Amino acid sequence: MDKNAAYPIAMDELKQDKTLKAETQLRQNKYLNNIIEQDHRNVKRMVKPMMGFQSFNTARKTLRGIEATAMLRKGQVKGISQGEVHLKQDSLINSLE
Repeated sequence: MDKNAAYPIAMDELKQDKTLKAETQLRQNKYLNNIIEQDHRNVKRMVKPMMGFQSFNTARKTLRGIEATAMLRKGQVKGISQGEVHLKQDSLINSLE
């Protein structure tokens, strides 16, 4: 998480309520949110023109497909190397439904 001052207080409360395990550690990094936002920049760029989703399920399925192709492109899927992206892409996306 980023270095928001509210996070340690919230974590303590969640540990007291036993919503989180007592062993849970809070890792704060000033720029961690920036790393996540950079990773999703291409996804946001692709989704922006399509913002007229008719239903939640349509949006969910479309975003799953976009995220899956981004993961494939970056080589983040176990058992599929970056060179095999086009061969395995259809089977992976069809398995997400």
